Parts: sequence; C-alpha cells; structure tokens
Amino acid sequence: MSATKPVVLLAEELSPATIEALGPDFEIRHTDGADRSALLAAIVDVDAILIRSATQVDAEAIAAAKNLKVIARAGVGLDNVDIKAATQAGVMVVNAPTSNIVSAAELTIGHILSLARHIPAASTALKHGEWKRSKYTGTELLEKKLGIIGLGRIGALITERAKAFGMEIIAYDPYVTSARAASLGVKLLSLDELLEQSDFVTIHMPRTPETLGMISTEAFAKMKKSAYVINVARGGLVDEAALNVALRNGEIAGAGIDVFVKEPATDVAFLELDNVVATPHLGASTGEAQEKAGVSVAKSVRLALAGELVPDAVNVAGGVIAPDVRPGIPLIEKLGRIFTALTHASVTQIDVEVAGEIAALDVKALELSALKGVFKDIVSEQVSYVNAPILAEQRGIVTRLITTADSADYRNVLTIRGALSDDSQISVSGTLTGPKQIQKIVDVNGYELEIPMSDHLLVISYADRPGVVGTLGRLLGENDVNIAGMQVARNSEGGQALALITVDSSVPQSVLEAIKEEIGATMAREVDLED
Repeated sequence: MSATKPVVLLAEELSPATIEALGPDFEIRHTDGADRSALLAAIVDVDAILIRSATQVDAEAIAAAKNLKVIARAGVGLDNVDIKAATQAGVMVVNAPTSNIVSAAELTIGHILSLARHIPAASTALKHGEWKRSKYTGTELLEKKLGIIGLGRIGALITERAKAFGMEIIAYDPYVTSARAASLGVKLLSLDELLEQSDFVTIHMPRTPETLGMISTEAFAKMKKSAYVINVARGGLVDEAALNVALRNGEIAGAGIDVFVKEPATDVAFLELDNVVATPHLGASTGEAQEKAGVSVAKSVRLALAGELVPDAVNVAGGVIAPDVRPGIPLIEKLGRIFTALTHASVTQIDVEVAGEIAALDVKALELSALKGVFKDIVSEQVSYVNAPILAEQRGIVTRLITTADSADYRNVLTIRGALSDDSQISVSGTLTGPKQIQKIVDVNGYELEIPMSDHLLVISYADRPGVVGTLGRLLGENDVNIAGMQVARNSEGGQALALITVDSSVPQSVLEAIKEEIGATMAREVDLED
C-alpha cells in the first residue's frame, strides 16, 4: 500500500501555476478561508495551508491543526498570521517577499503620474461631459525631486523608473549606506531635509511601532505646498486624519493612497477630494505578481514538507543557504541525534562547530539543523527548524555557533560538542567526502575514526584488551545482527577504547545488555537514525 500523501489546504483562490508548482506529491484540498467554521474544520489534519489576505490563521486555528507544519502566505504581508503562536507550535511561516516588488514600484509611478497630470479627475470630468483643460493643467516630472523614504528593493526599482523621467532622487533610510545609495545614483538626506526639498514623497517602510504615523502633522508642515505624498506600502504609515487636514488646508498639493488603516476603506474623509488618487490596495494586484507569489510559496511548501530549510521562512533564522553548506544540513542533524543518544545526564550547553572552507559562509542553518537533531528523539512535540532554538531556551541550554577556517584532516568538519550537568563532555564529528559527498563520522568523544553514516549504529566503550572485537562479532552474529562496518579507536594501548559499529538492523536491548556484561563495557548504545 502506498504511503499517504501530505495534505495541502488551499484556503483561497490561487493560480493554476501554484497548483502545478506543488506537483503530484500532495493531496490538494480546498476551503473558504474567510468562513471561520469551514476553516477550523478543514485545517484539522492538514500538513500545510496556503492563504492570501482573507484567511485568519490565528492561535485558535493553529491549535486546531494538529499536523500543521507550514503556513504559506501567497503575498508579502503577514498581518493575518499569528507568527508567535506558529513558532511556539513549530510551524514554519513563509511568504513571497519579492513577488510584488515590480507591481508595487509600477503602481507608485502610476500614482505619481496621475497626481502630476490630474489624470483620474480629468477623466471623470470628461465622462460627465465637462471639457476643462485649464483646470487640469499639470506639472512635468523632469528635474523634479522624488523623495523616497525606505530605499529597499521597491525603492531601488522606483529609482530606476523615475530616472527615466529625468527626476532627481533623494532618499531617507537609516539602514542604507552612502555607498549603496551612490551606486543607485541617490543622495541620502535626513528625513526633515527630504520632506523640505521633495516635490513628490513616497514611503516604502515596514509597519512597525516606530513607523506608524511616520508622515503626520509635523511632516506635512515641513513639505512644500506644491508637494504630493504617495503611500502604496502599508496602511497607517501616513496618518489619515492628519493627511485629511493637510489636504483640505492646502498644506500639500495632493496624495496618492493605495493602503489604509482599515480595509475595505470606503468612508475615509479624504476620498471625496479631487486632489486624491486612491486605489483599493492594488500594489500586488497584477496577474504576474499573483502568479509569482503562488509559485514562490508552493516551492517553499515543497521544501518545508521535505524537512528542508526554506529561504523565505519568516520565523527561521536560516537565511539563504549556500550550495556548499546545504549537504551538511542532513549530516549535522544526524550528528545531533547521535549526540543525544550518547548523553547520560542533562545538557547545559551545546556548541555547534564548523571547521574548514565553509566556515567563511553563512552557516546558521547548520546550527538550526543540529538542534533539530538533538531534540528529535527526546521531546513529544513536533521538532522543526522553527522551534528547535525555543526548545533549547526553554530547557536552559546555552547554544553557540563556532566557526574556524582550520581543518587539518578534512576539507570541512562539523562537530556538536556538549557540556553535561555532571561536568562531563560529549562530542561527535562528521564530514562529507568524495564526489558523492558521503556522510562519515570521524570522531566520537575525542576518539578519531572514519566510518560511513548508517541507519543503525552501535557505540561501545570498553577497556582495551585482546579478544573484545571477536566477542562483539560473536554476540551480534548469534542474534542475527549483521555487521556492515566497524572502526575501533583507543586513547592509548591498554587504555579506553571505543568501537563504532554499523549494522543492518536494530539491536535488541537484551543484546546490548549482554555485550555490556560480557566485555565489561562502560557504554553500549544503539543510535537508530531510521525515520
């Protein structure tokens, strides 16, 4: 009988390309995410849910979804997802941060042109039989100053497009270097200087407590009476009440607004004004942006349900994973499981050490994968890249990521080293070798060896003396356990030795007890890595 396919719930209408990007490996279900009772009933046994803006995936919905592993928002904003509750539950949250940047930039330019040439008002007048050319005399964009607040990806695209009109670009962004601004041909100014000099002001900042109401009464007082303000970013960045007053008092010439504090927004006071160009949150409303968003999150869902890190996950500090780092992710997760199997007391600190060429890259993903492996076999809840750091924090375990370029024997070595509550330490190291990137264990508790990773490992520590290897072979053979490989290392002749044995099947606990008794082993553990 074939294995049950993971279930993906589409809670809103998504493009056929999105479903195609998911592929045939999932059971696809549909529901109306805006219908609360239907959503709570449908989400119970799904592995992933894909939404847009109408579906509220809050703590209640997350608690109802016992199998949920990923929430995917086909768009940028995540106001309708309880990220904190998702993180606590080990559920990955992903979005499509770059899907609408071109559409948002183009809409901004559309608002600028509409304001400069009074296009919407002139069109409405003409449709009502009024031919008023002089009333709608506009202004050219050539040599006008465009002030961009927030010089990120969208700000850079707007810069590129506005330059085609011969505009001079100035910007305010405390997180952008002067070198970056110079490369875009943009002059960085203080916010006050930008407001005072700009003919058009467009804001492209995230909505945070610091940016809410960023353009308000004081800002309008600093602007030219001939200036226009545009907001296609987030509702509330421009104070709506203050904007209404500024427009009616002639403090500024007009505004282009696509986003509002409360949406749908149909009763906002300034919507009746002729010098306002308003659109119903159309920043991402192009066929191209919708398709990009759907396809992007579909790919993220595939990665997440395959147990891989996802670059667009908003609640995982993994970031984009370099190709040279990626093969180490499954290796270090297995090392984490071996580490846990070897512990004999509670862990107080875990160091994830990355040595070799990849240490120069961003290897944060390896720390997350190591912690995922450490907790996989010891907690009852689902362990993911999302909640593994939280599990460590809840248990008072200090975690560190240590990198070094020095690796004497291998191109790269990954190590998990832990301090235990009884003042002892344990460690396990691994590497990847050859063109096929074979996973190998190369050190356990300071004993150097080299043996390929296996689903079933025996780790046995004993006093070095003749005859032990033969005894191990006999005891395993008598119990129908076939040895695939063995490595023995010792700290000195006649001192402590460690045998690492790969076998083809699980070893009964009774056999491990027999090994301990017959050879006087201080440790005889099986590590079962078979999922």
